[in-house]
Amino acid sequence: MVFTSNVFMFLFLPILLIFYFGVFRNNIRMKNLLLCVSSLLFYAWGEPIVVFLMIISIIVNYFFGLCMKFRNKKAFLILSVIYNLSFLFVFKYFNFTSDVLGSIFGINFIKINVGLPIGISFYTFQIMSYVIDVYRGEAQPQKNIINLALYISLFPQLVAGPIVRYNTVEYEIMNRKENTDMFKAGVERFIIGFAKKLVIANNVGFIVDNIYALNTDSLTTAFLWLAAIAYTLQIYFDFSAYSDMAIGLGKMFGFNFEENFNYPYVSKSITEFWRRWHISLSTWLRDYLYIPLGGNRVSKTRHIFNLFFTWFCTGLWHGANFTFIVWGIYFFVFLLLEKYLKCTKKLGAFSHVYTLLVVIISWVIFRAENMGLAIEYIKGMFAFNLNSFLDSDFIWYIKNFAIVLIIAIVFSMPVAKYIKKILNKVPCLEEIALTAILLISVSFMLRSTYNPFIYFNF
Repeated sequence: MVFTSNVFMFLFLPILLIFYFGVFRNNIRMKNLLLCVSSLLFYAWGEPIVVFLMIISIIVNYFFGLCMKFRNKKAFLILSVIYNLSFLFVFKYFNFTSDVLGSIFGINFIKINVGLPIGISFYTFQIMSYVIDVYRGEAQPQKNIINLALYISLFPQLVAGPIVRYNTVEYEIMNRKENTDMFKAGVERFIIGFAKKLVIANNVGFIVDNIYALNTDSLTTAFLWLAAIAYTLQIYFDFSAYSDMAIGLGKMFGFNFEENFNYPYVSKSITEFWRRWHISLSTWLRDYLYIPLGGNRVSKTRHIFNLFFTWFCTGLWHGANFTFIVWGIYFFVFLLLEKYLKCTKKLGAFSHVYTLLVVIISWVIFRAENMGLAIEYIKGMFAFNLNSFLDSDFIWYIKNFAIVLIIAIVFSMPVAKYIKKILNKVPCLEEIALTAILLISVSFMLRSTYNPFIYFNF
C-alpha cells in the first residue's frame, strides 16, 4: 500500500484515525496494539507472505535485545549482526553474489527465486540500531514485544524511511501525548509531501522514463541532459515527499521523527550535500559503521580505508548492482578530494556549480541499468551535440513540461518558509492554500496510473 493511493487516503487512514482518536483515545496500550496490527496489515497489503519474514525478524531480535543484559552480551551482539546481515543478504544479495561468482569461476551457482521484500533495507537497519543501542546502554531492552513490533513496523516510515533510531522514539512508544497543534502540523507536512510526490515527482519522472526508454541511438546530448536533470529532481521530490508524509503521519499519531532532507541541492560541496541528503542513512552509517571502524581518529591510511568501506557499503545498501557500488565509490573519491585537497575552497563561487554537476552525474550512474549504459549516457552528455537542442522532439518536452520543471527547481530551494510567512499574514490563507494543494494533488492521484516510489526498491 502506498500513501498516494485511493485505498490509503479514503479507507485505511480514515478508519485508523477513527479508532485511534475515538475508540482507544485514552488507552496507550490499545493504541500501540492498533498501530502495530494496522502497520502489519499496511505492509501485508502488497506483500502478504513476506510480512511473516518481518515478524520472524522482530521475534528473533526481541530475544537478542533481552540477551543484552547477560555478561556475554558482546557474543549476542555479534550473533544479532550476523543474523540481520544474513537475513538481508539472502533476500537482496544472494543472486547477485551467485552471478558474480559464476562469471568468475564459470560455474552456474544456485539461485533463489524470491522477490525483494519492500523496505527490507530500512527495517533491517532499524532492527540493528535497536539491538546496538541496547548493547551500548543508550536504550533499555523492550520487554513488551508488541511495542518492539510497533517500532519496527510503524507504517509511516516502514517501507522507505526515514530510518528511525530506537533511542529517538523509545520514550514516545509509551509516553507520547497527541495534541491539536501537533496533529495540525502533521496534516500540513503530509499535504506538502503528498503534493511533492503527485504534482512534481511523478511528472518529472514521466520525462525520465520516456527518454531512457528510447533507443540509445536516439539519445542526443539534449535528451540526456534533460533526463539527467529531470531524474535529479525526481529522486529528490520522490524520496523527500515520502519522508515528508512519513514525518507528518508520525506527528499525527504523536511521534517525532527526525528530518531526512534539508534542501541538498543548495550545497556547495559533496560533504555538505551528504549532510543534507538522506540524513537518517548517512548518520546511521556514521554512528554504527564509520565511527566504530575508527572514523578519522586514526592514521591517514586507515582513515581512507574507513571512508572507502563506509561508502562501498552505502552504495551496496541501495541495491545488488555494480552501478550502486560504483555510485558509492564515486562519492568516496570526491569526499576524499575535499578532505585532503580542500578543492571546494579553491573553486570559490563555482563550488555550487561543481557540486550540482557531480551530483547530477552520480544520479545518471544510479539510474542506469548497468555500467555500460551509464558510461554511454555520460559520454553522450558531453558529446556537445548542440544542434540536438533544436530537435522538435526535445522542444516538445520543454514546451509541455517547462512549468513543472521550473516549479521543481524553485521548490528544491528553501523558499517554502518564506511563502509560509507571507500566507500567515492573512488569517486562514495558509489553510485555504493547503486545502487547494490537497484537492489538486488528489485530482492528480485519481486521474493518473503512473505512481512509482523510487526508494521502494531499496
